[in-house]
Amino acid sequence: MGSREKHKGNQDNRIPNSKEKNKDKHQEGVEYAYPSSKEQFKAKHQEVIERAYRIPIFLSTTTHLNDNQSMFLNRLILEIENALLFPRTLPLSESYPESILTDIRRLVSSSYGMLAMNFRRFLVEVVETNEGPSPSTPPFWEGSVYSQVEPSMAFQFGLPILLVREDNTDANNGIWSGGIAPLNTFIVWDSENQTVDEFFNTIEWREAFANWSAEVRNAYYIQTEPKFKYRCDR
Repeated sequence: MGSREKHKGNQDNRIPNSKEKNKDKHQEGVEYAYPSSKEQFKAKHQEVIERAYRIPIFLSTTTHLNDNQSMFLNRLILEIENALLFPRTLPLSESYPESILTDIRRLVSSSYGMLAMNFRRFLVEVVETNEGPSPSTPPFWEGSVYSQVEPSMAFQFGLPILLVREDNTDANNGIWSGGIAPLNTFIVWDSENQTVDEFFNTIEWREAFANWSAEVRNAYYIQTEPKFKYRCDR
């Protein structure tokens, strides 16, 4: 009798195996999605590989968007990810316990390219100036103030940049005004007459994005090369 009770006690104190653990977790309501076939396993594995090989880039944009702008930004992120690039932006994907300028500098220095999207944010009408008569200009759109700061810091750092602007946004303001940025890095989205799909199917966008993506990969290759060459290149 004593030996049976001792044996029973050992069974109660034994360590459960993996099957019993999974069974207990399933009973608690925890579900696990295991690939049910080799094809699904390969697809999951390929998805992990693609994420691992994405090159980080700085996506400069704003979080205050209307429905049409949100559709455009989602499509833009999809284009970036399909090119095996990883978009990073403040404060959505990145956040540091420092000042905003320090956060921007840290993100710029750890990225290999900059894509800035300047959406319409404020409709401005000039009613008075600090000197002289008030200009008779029609109301115009301004974007986020960080659409001026972030691309400028990226350009100073030497990152490949691509500037996309919603039409009539900061047309005469800062780096988005004519003649400031290189022409081959500047594209305009006519949101009033052009759908999201129409813009991303234009030759202008596809050519500029392909060139910029190639520059990003070249920047990644240069920045990740060792300072000391371990072989002789002839």
